[in-house]
Amino acid sequence: MARFLFAVWPSAGHVNPGLPLAKELAERGHEVMFYTSTHFKEKVEATGATFIPFKNVRNFSGSTLNEDFPDMPKYKGIKFFKWGIRNIIANTMEGFDKDIAEIREKFKADVLVIDPTFTGLIPIRLRGDKIKTACFGILPLSVTSKDTAPFGLGILPNHSFMGQMKNRMLNFFVQKIVFSQEQNHFNQILSRMNLPKLDPYFFDAAVHYSDLYFQGTCRSFEYPRSDLPSNVKFVGPYNPPVTAVKTPLPKWWPDLNSGKPVVHVTQGTLANEDFSRLMIPTIKALANKDVLVVATTGNRPISMVGDHLPKNVRVEPFIPYTDLMPHVDIMITNAGYGGVHYAIQNAVPLIVAGKTEDKPEVCARVEWAGIGINLKTDRPTEQQISSAVDTLLSSPRFKQRITELQQEFSSYDAYRISVTHLEELAASSQ
Repeated sequence: MARFLFAVWPSAGHVNPGLPLAKELAERGHEVMFYTSTHFKEKVEATGATFIPFKNVRNFSGSTLNEDFPDMPKYKGIKFFKWGIRNIIANTMEGFDKDIAEIREKFKADVLVIDPTFTGLIPIRLRGDKIKTACFGILPLSVTSKDTAPFGLGILPNHSFMGQMKNRMLNFFVQKIVFSQEQNHFNQILSRMNLPKLDPYFFDAAVHYSDLYFQGTCRSFEYPRSDLPSNVKFVGPYNPPVTAVKTPLPKWWPDLNSGKPVVHVTQGTLANEDFSRLMIPTIKALANKDVLVVATTGNRPISMVGDHLPKNVRVEPFIPYTDLMPHVDIMITNAGYGGVHYAIQNAVPLIVAGKTEDKPEVCARVEWAGIGINLKTDRPTEQQISSAVDTLLSSPRFKQRITELQQEFSSYDAYRISVTHLEELAASSQ
């Protein structure tokens, strides 16, 4: 049997997709350790893996960023994006490296399994360490390509000669000018660690430094690249399977069978500190339409949505998508990668409105794939939302297209495919 060490950035959208992988490997008799923050200790231990907490890294999580990083709310737009790269991505690198080194002194892992934002892989590779590594991709593919614009801009791909020229210029501009300080920030940390400079662009490191990179989607939801690295494997969505533990359904659940179109609205679990961005405008926009609106707050207090809600609105802190999505006709979201994939798996057309983290890239892929409407803002007006809902309800092309992707998704089993590759990778290291 092999030894697997998971090292995962501490956010629900990063940890949760990795848990079934750890569970399957443990059930097959492999020795599995899972390194992340204590916020996920119980979930990790439920898989049968051994939990290992952060030691040289702040014990934060994606849902506690405001508390752990009080400066974060000061930044908006591109400044916020750059701040995040420095403070919650690059600045974790040295601590991750120290922790992983200490763990590996006692646990001789055959394979290191990471998510795309685990920066501890960078010093490992720059030190010449060739430990077999696999990354499970739970974000839009960010690797630089002549066929795509720089990651983060939300620009649709252009494979023409002129498009490739534009892509090259944009990639140069973004990497060498816009984010040059962030690249330098990585290199300053590496210099302090007595390591060489980071050769690839920091967004490319996870792909270039992993032996295998499992992209958690199908090819039809990712931009085609003629120069795609050979270690990238499309495996289908990493949405955790149904578990035996069932969440009690709300008393209003029978309302979903009223015959009215069901519109689900969410701001996910990260960018949900201000519901006036998307959720409240959606509720107001649809107040007089003959639809049922189901809003989930990402475990934020329902009171944040407001009092005296319209009669056609139902609000809950959380509803499992495995229960809710089969009843939904339209999903309105700020475009979390996992949530969008749940919509595709259930053939639910989308209205997307996100501008933070990786969300512009998810929104652009929804538009490019033809499975929904990209509002190209994270603060849409009531009129924009109302008009988009009317378009989706009246036009069958979005439903037809997302049904095609649903069928493509059904041909994948991300966890089975990934575990098979991981076991093969472990065997090659022994």
